[in-house]
Formats: sequence, structure tokens, C-alpha cells
Amino acid sequence: MNFEERFDWKLCFILCMFITISCVALYSAQQSPQYNENFMLKQLVWFGVGGVIIGIMLYFEPDFYKKISWPLYIAGLVVLLALVVAPASIAPVVKGQKSWFILPGLGSIQPSEFMKVFTILILANVISNHHEKVRSVTIKDDFILLGKIVGLTALPLVLIMQQPDLGTALVFLAIMAGMTLISGVSWKIITPIFGSIAVAGVGIIWLAIKFPQLLDQYLGVKQYQLGRIYAWLNPQQYGSSEGFQLIRAMRSIGSGQMYGKGLGERELYLPEAHTDFIFSIIGEEYGFIGSCVVLLAFFLFIYRLTTIATRANHKFSTYVMVGLICMVAFHVFQNIGMSIQLLPITGIPLPYISYGGSSLLAFLIAIGLAFSVSYHHRTFMFGEN
Repeated sequence: MNFEERFDWKLCFILCMFITISCVALYSAQQSPQYNENFMLKQLVWFGVGGVIIGIMLYFEPDFYKKISWPLYIAGLVVLLALVVAPASIAPVVKGQKSWFILPGLGSIQPSEFMKVFTILILANVISNHHEKVRSVTIKDDFILLGKIVGLTALPLVLIMQQPDLGTALVFLAIMAGMTLISGVSWKIITPIFGSIAVAGVGIIWLAIKFPQLLDQYLGVKQYQLGRIYAWLNPQQYGSSEGFQLIRAMRSIGSGQMYGKGLGERELYLPEAHTDFIFSIIGEEYGFIGSCVVLLAFFLFIYRLTTIATRANHKFSTYVMVGLICMVAFHVFQNIGMSIQLLPITGIPLPYISYGGSSLLAFLIAIGLAFSVSYHHRTFMFGEN
């Protein structure tokens, strides 16, 4: 087949939808008096850089990414470790987090964003290799595989929590959970483990609400550190502090009603409007209809990734696609959920739409992997090659 037949035009169309939505939303966000930068133009530059990277990635088969998964993973860990020990001159603390390197002439770079993709690659590598070597699966083999998955996820997770960056850490947990579910590990092992984690999570939230002093006494969690949970449950009470952004975000979305106020007609001031709360801008200016268009774009995207995953010829490719689906789906659910009080605010961006060089570039690399898997898909008469 030639290029036109092998290239995934459906995925390209969805990416073009994201580019359009992002540019329109950022154009609106940058009209606010709080900004004096052209975020839309910078975003287009990053889309252009990402487009070149996708074009390069397209011509490498998935086996190539499997081969380089270990070097990428180890390099990512080294950079995360360097970030922890780096001086403030090149890794400043911003809003209580030490998550970025400052590169002269290039701006800031957030290593954890790229580490998400590297972790997906290494987990897909380890899971696929495990099943190639182990034909007759036992409970012991399942525990060994589960240990590998948890261990490889825990290493970057520990370094990211040193920053600290809870939102990004939750993304790693979502990736690990999703890839564990399709790894072939017995449900007799998964069910009690996941059940225990869910009960523990609910229990910690309950303790934070009812008995915060116990968390301080036994886990060292101070009451002020639980501010986002309290603001999530009762934003009006914390309207001048942690609950300010949430209240503004909900008012922005609600004021858009069905059809929105129109392009550039935004009235409410909203901090971080171009990054974490870009969905609120869309809700205010384009209303329920515009918000549904965004949700539809993400539905089509995840559906397309799922289609690519189910028809992939190699298990490694399937596992990579599942990891990407988990990463994107969690980002979307968490970002939109925190804008409508469905979930606590964690500060993670809306994929392909929020402004941000590192985040956008990492997600474009992720879609580059999807393009590669789709482009190199082959149909064999007698099944897998």
C-alpha cells in the first residue's frame, strides 16, 4: 500500500479538530487583562514542532520503540533525579513545586510529562516480553509480572512526589492500573488489591473530613495540606483561598448556558484560564453546545485509539495503545471533572487544548506512537506475524 492508504487520516482529522479548538480557546483566554502574551501563536509553534516529530515517528515501526524503551525510561529517571537535586537557578520552585528546568532561550521544560510516555513504553515492553517467555501461567508468574509493573511505575512516581506533583502522580497510577487490567494478571489477584486501594482511598478522604488530626498524628499530613479536598467539598467556605478557582470555573461554565456568550465575550476573571481551566473558557463562550463538541472530539479520539489497539498485530503495540488511552482518558476526566466540582483540583491540563509546551509536546509524541502503530499495521492471512 502507498502512503495515502496507510496513513491514518481519521486520526489526523481528530488532531486537526484539537488544533482548531485549542487555538480558538487560547485566543479567547489571552484577551484577559491578566495576560500580555500571544499564547495561541506559541501553541501553534509547538503544534508545528510536534507535527515534525510525528512525521519522523511515523516511519519507525513499533518494534523500534520497543527497543529504545529501556534507554528512554532510564534517561527519564536520571532527568527526574537531576531535577530533585538541581539548584534553584535552573530548577526554581514555582507555586510550591520543583517540576521544571529553565533552559536559556527555550523556556521551561517539565520532565514528568515525557516520563508518562516513557513509562507506557517500558510497561508495554515488560508485559509483552513476559507473555512471550511464560506460556503456562501460574499465580507465581502473575505476582512476578505485577511486581514488575508496580516497581517500574513506582520509581518515577517517588521522584515526582518529591517535587511534589500529586496530579501527575495520579496519572501514573491511572496508567499502571489500566495496563495491569489488560496485562493478563489473574482477577483473583487484581480484585482484592484494587478493592483494598479503593477502600483505603475512601477511608483517607473520610478521615480528612471527620478526623484530620489522625492523619496528622499517624501519616504526618497537616490540615492545611488538605485544603483542596475541603475546598472541593465546600468551595463557598474557602472562596477567598483554595476554593476561588473552583467557584470562578463553575460560574464561567454556568454563565455560558446553552449557546455561550460568543467569541471574546467572556466576562468573568479566571486565574490559569489558558492552562488548567481552559474548559471553563470554552463553556462560557460556547456554552453547553461548545462543551459537547469538545467532549465529542475526545470521544472520537479515544474510540480511534481503541480501534487501533484492537487491530494491532503485536501485543506490544496493543499495550502501548492501552496505556495511551488510560493517560488521555484520565487527563480528560480529571481536568473537566475538577472544573465542574466532580473531582478535586489537581492542576493537570486538558490534552491537546491547554497551553503548555512540555505537556503538548508529550501528548503529540503519544499520538505519534498511535500514528506509527496504525501506519505499520498489516493484515495477515493466518493471523499475527
